[in-house]
Amino acid sequence: MTLDGRVLFKVRGVSAFPAEQRAGRIEERLRNVASNESLPLDSLRVEEGTDRSLVKFSDELVVTVFDSDAEIEGVPRQLLAETYRNRIRIEVAAYRHDRNPQILYTHTLYAVGAIIAFSLSLYLLALAFRRANRLLETRYKAKVESLHVKTFRIVESERIWSGIRSSEWLLRTLLILFLLFIYSQFVLGLFPWTKTLSTRLLSLVLDPLRTMGLAVIEAVPNLIFLGILAIVIRYALRLLKMYCTGIQHGTISLSGFDPDWGMPTFRILRLATIAFALVIAYPYVPGSQSEAFKGISILLGVIFSLGSSSAVSNSIAGYSLIYRRAFKVGDRVKIDQLVGDVTATRLQTTHLRSIKNEEITIPNSTILNSSVLNFSSLARERGLILHTTVGIGYETSWRQVEAMLLEAARRTDGVLQSPPAFVLLLSLDDFAVQYELNVYSDRPQESPQLYAALHRNILDLFNEHGVQIMTPAYEGDPASPKIVPKDQWFAPPAKPSAPAPSPDF
Repeated sequence: MTLDGRVLFKVRGVSAFPAEQRAGRIEERLRNVASNESLPLDSLRVEEGTDRSLVKFSDELVVTVFDSDAEIEGVPRQLLAETYRNRIRIEVAAYRHDRNPQILYTHTLYAVGAIIAFSLSLYLLALAFRRANRLLETRYKAKVESLHVKTFRIVESERIWSGIRSSEWLLRTLLILFLLFIYSQFVLGLFPWTKTLSTRLLSLVLDPLRTMGLAVIEAVPNLIFLGILAIVIRYALRLLKMYCTGIQHGTISLSGFDPDWGMPTFRILRLATIAFALVIAYPYVPGSQSEAFKGISILLGVIFSLGSSSAVSNSIAGYSLIYRRAFKVGDRVKIDQLVGDVTATRLQTTHLRSIKNEEITIPNSTILNSSVLNFSSLARERGLILHTTVGIGYETSWRQVEAMLLEAARRTDGVLQSPPAFVLLLSLDDFAVQYELNVYSDRPQESPQLYAALHRNILDLFNEHGVQIMTPAYEGDPASPKIVPKDQWFAPPAKPSAPAPSPDF
């Protein structure tokens, strides 16, 4: 039971008449008699009954004291009623004193003086900080001028100055808030209608800090557990990384386990270990059992699941490609219609450098659903077969054509002599026979240069022996064979000692 924010005493209730309702009725009656100046304080008395005591102002009932109230307090009912009467007398006297017109007028003057004092304090505080800033700036500029061109020290001084200004702003803010708190508590305490807020003002500031402090103290055992768990997981991940790094570098070997799988496997195991640690740590996270924490967790989970579907699919595809051994960094591959050298394989994307020196970025999920042609995987051991076709008329012996094509292969640098080149007769067309020359190479990255050199040698061999290469638009034999005479092989601007350079792919 309160009056002007001050607790007078506590009352109990029953299920039919709860304590809150009983206290409200008593407060209402007490305010009525306290506001009634015609009721003198001397008229406050206690009337005794058989099972209750009545505290009254003249004939106005204020509070009824029952035997059950006295039993709970552990004192006789008459003594409890007399105690209530004395406390009510003191509080009613204070209530009427605070609302006395003369007192209110005096307190109003105090409030005006407090406003003037507060404003003056703010002005003096601003003036003091302005002078302090001017002094600091003067010293700072003098220091910068003395540094000349020492760039590092100037940057360092800038950081120091920024820290000083931040500290000055924080100090000024704290002082203003302190002055505002003192002013508000004083002015609010001058008037009876705001006195309750004045008495609670400090608690409004300190209660959240106290609550946070108590929460931190209560969470100390859980925080210690989380700290130990973090240390254990950290060192476990270090050991796991050392082991997987050893596998990648070949110092540790596992049967049937490719060394290139070392670091990708570590990433998977790291993710699984961290997920396991989060499952263990979740019940010990402060606030994890609150409904707000659960709601935020669900919201973040929904956002992550909706916004990261493509990222998750690309990540899974990236790991699938690693363990499928589709390609490695440095391999020349063809993915759909894109040809290039693999420069990087990341969790989300794979990067290629095209034969025209272009950067190509392909999502891993696209690669997983596409056919991949690897030119390098078998070229290291068996060699890559480069092939080209020519159409030769029926009047030329196939044996001569095969001999010329094999000779062109032998003249081409970069073509492997073992296994030897071979020629296939692909088809007998209407006007020409289609021959396919196949050569081996262990340098797939140089295939454009090798094709160019092979084609040059084929042209030279056929020109040397006067054999015409047919075209798809052939209709009839010309008057003379369509070949380049030998004396025109190096017609200007071609030079015998300087063959045309091939582009560097």
